[in-house]
Amino acid sequence: MSGLRRFPLGQAALLIALAVLAGWFASLQGEWPTWHAPARGRLAIALALVVGWLALCAFAIVRQRRARRADRSGTALRVVHASQTGFGEEIARQSAVALASAGIDAVAMPIAALDAQALAAARRILFVASTTGEGDAPDGAAGFVRAVMGGRPDLRSLEYGLIALGDSEYTHFCAFGRRLDAWLRTCGARPLFDRVEVDDGDPAALRHWQHHLGVLAGRTDLPDWTPPQYTDWRLVARRELNAGSAGGAVFHLELVPADGAMPDWRAGDLVEIGPCNAPDAVEAELARLGLDGAVAVAHAGRSVALRDRLARSMLPVSDDAHVESAQVLSDRLVPLPHREYSIASIPADGAVHLLVRRMLRADGTPGLGSGWLTTHMAADGTLGLRIRANANFHAPPDARPLILIGNGTGIAGLRALLRERIAAGRKRNWLLFGERNGDRDFHYGGEIRAWHRNGDIEHLDLAFSRDAPERVYVQQRLAERADRLCEWVAAGASIHVCGSLQGMAPGVHAVLVDVLGAETVERLHAEGRYRRDVY
Repeated sequence: MSGLRRFPLGQAALLIALAVLAGWFASLQGEWPTWHAPARGRLAIALALVVGWLALCAFAIVRQRRARRADRSGTALRVVHASQTGFGEEIARQSAVALASAGIDAVAMPIAALDAQALAAARRILFVASTTGEGDAPDGAAGFVRAVMGGRPDLRSLEYGLIALGDSEYTHFCAFGRRLDAWLRTCGARPLFDRVEVDDGDPAALRHWQHHLGVLAGRTDLPDWTPPQYTDWRLVARRELNAGSAGGAVFHLELVPADGAMPDWRAGDLVEIGPCNAPDAVEAELARLGLDGAVAVAHAGRSVALRDRLARSMLPVSDDAHVESAQVLSDRLVPLPHREYSIASIPADGAVHLLVRRMLRADGTPGLGSGWLTTHMAADGTLGLRIRANANFHAPPDARPLILIGNGTGIAGLRALLRERIAAGRKRNWLLFGERNGDRDFHYGGEIRAWHRNGDIEHLDLAFSRDAPERVYVQQRLAERADRLCEWVAAGASIHVCGSLQGMAPGVHAVLVDVLGAETVERLHAEGRYRRDVY
């Protein structure tokens, strides 16, 4: 019996059918002992045996492929889609392909294939959640909503990211995605980043989702699905803020529109930057290919120099030094992916301020985006830039208390919020900030201390990890101020967190849950009083 158990029912049925066919064939031999069956009969029998055997082989192959897919979905990063029209499924598949291109085993699957047991056993899942009708879940998600979301499984081991697709023309915009996000948090799952909401396929929001995919993959070169439409901006100031720091060099940059027409934005908004390759890398590629960088090529209805085209494109990776022509090379090039940075200023400052840490590759050369902004772009040079609204990180519209928590270059987004609040006369601000050394890494420290002295910042708590024998971090400062935290939240305070996705953000979240309780933290999130811009 143990041997028979290896065969599934379908495979066993095929074997039985073949055995019956073989028995019938044997009976025919009794009628024609000299093996002189009519030719038509012999042909039919042979065809039947061949078809049966092929069916058995096909069945085995399909089963093996299904088993491999099942095994893979158990270990791969699952991108789970709840889709009504197919757009959500398309985003899930594009996301899985993008992650796979970065070396991460990822698989797209429908939410109907996910049960409570698989959800509880998972360590990391990405959700693509569409909303249909007036706030309903897609039809294919009805079983999941009833059987899984109707309970409260223990999901404390799960980290997740979620993109919600909707249309703001409807009253309940992104309702299912929001409901799924709230349910996951209630069950103890930890968000990798705040929910991304997409209004009617907004390409900027989709690029923001791609940015998060790149962060998860540890890659900054994932191609954009829809490149931003940049305008030209000019660099008017750049200075290093932390010379001699134990960390990477951090630079303050100021940018203005090349045409002089300053756009409007809100504190909390972001910029999308179109980086360029280092000039020496472009010249080395031209020399390798034996091409003249000044030759004109056609691109997007314009004539541009091949050198400029290469500067804004992913450099070829082929070792083949032969190309038919400059135009053929241009047609093959893929645009460089955008970079996102928090805006550190408000429109009244007259410029977009950025705070950029120069990132280094394994070989010690600067990274693409930070290298361009901090090293390769010439003083008074131009770059492509697009401002993108980030309503999820805007400050409250009233004078309620505001708790701002961040580390490193995360002070950029918090600085903009403080400038906006101070300009509006709202002084109930509490800033908690952490970095390495206070004498080198307190970015905008003079300005912040002045605000504190003037009463524009009510409380200022700092954590410089390298200034004491025992390292202390911003989340520890928050835990030390537990009583004040409870008082401010009871007074209606909102909490804004900006900075590192690794270490700081989860550490702060854990302190909030420990001090305030999970239900209170979930309520703050649902009310828009707990917002994060982490990377």
